[in-house]
This record gives sequence, structure tokens and C-alpha cells, in this order.
Amino acid sequence: MLYKISEVKKILLLSDTHSYIDDTILKYVKLADEVWHAGDIGDLKVTDAIASLKPLKAVYGNIDDARARASFPLDLRFFCEGVDVWITHIGGYPGKYNQRIKNEIYTNPPRLFICGHSHILKVMNDKKIGLLHMNSGAIGKHGFHKVRTMLRFEIDGVKIQNLEVIELKR
Repeated sequence: MLYKISEVKKILLLSDTHSYIDDTILKYVKLADEVWHAGDIGDLKVTDAIASLKPLKAVYGNIDDARARASFPLDLRFFCEGVDVWITHIGGYPGKYNQRIKNEIYTNPPRLFICGHSHILKVMNDKKIGLLHMNSGAIGKHGFHKVRTMLRFEIDGVKIQNLEVIELKR
């Protein structure tokens, strides 16, 4: 029997850039294998800059214009290695999922559920349905957050590991 040798994927997760990108963010982009953006991109120069360096998966958020909505979906579901991933901008969190996605979350839960919108960094297990929820907070400068945040982690086969919070000054 042949076994696929999995390659550890280094993921940089960000959200709520609100048109802001700088060299510090791009430094972390260069260290990742893939970048995932959970919406509220703002100006597409943000995603263009990221995609020029690394593979990008992104969804649009509530502040994004028609160009962003034509470029990215509202929901993105895919497999990274052996992990079923669902990214959306406004998704809620365990126990308080957004009404729009609640039925699907409970009937067909992903292993990793990612959203943005709140500007609040949050990582939680939903033990009821066996998923890991991540919200990377906000890396842009627009909003009420006092610290800009991103998440970095690895996916190795079916394991999500080495989660790291990156905090930047506002």
C-alpha cells in the first residue's frame, strides 16, 4: 500500500486589513507557505501584494466593494492536507454561530472554521461538533482594536499544530 508523505504547511491567517498592508505584514507573508485572509480586505492592493509573494486563499467581508466580491467568494471551503477548512468573514463562534451558516456548521462541520469581522482574536474548540474555531483579530489599522494581530500555524496531515499569535503595535 502506498502512503502519501504529507508536507507540513505553514499558514499565515489574517483578517480585517481594511486596505492596510506594510513591510512587517509582508515579512510574515514571506515566511508562510500559504496565506489565508478572512475578509474585510479593503483595497485589492492588499491581496495583490500578498498573492505576488505566496499562494492566497481569501473571502470578502462586509466592507469589501464589488471588485473584491467579484474576486473572492463569501465562503471558501477546501482541504489543506487532511484538514477540512471553512473560511467566511461573519461566522460567529462556538455557541453563537451566525444564523446564515448555523445549519451547515452543525450538519456538516469542518475541522477548522475561520472567520474575521469582530476584530477580536479568538481560538476555541467546539467540542460538541469537533471543530477548531479561529479568528485572527484584525491586522489593519481601522477599528477599535488596540493591538494588531495575525495567527501562524502549521497543518501536518490532519494535525493543526504550532499555533502562534503575532501581535503588532497599532
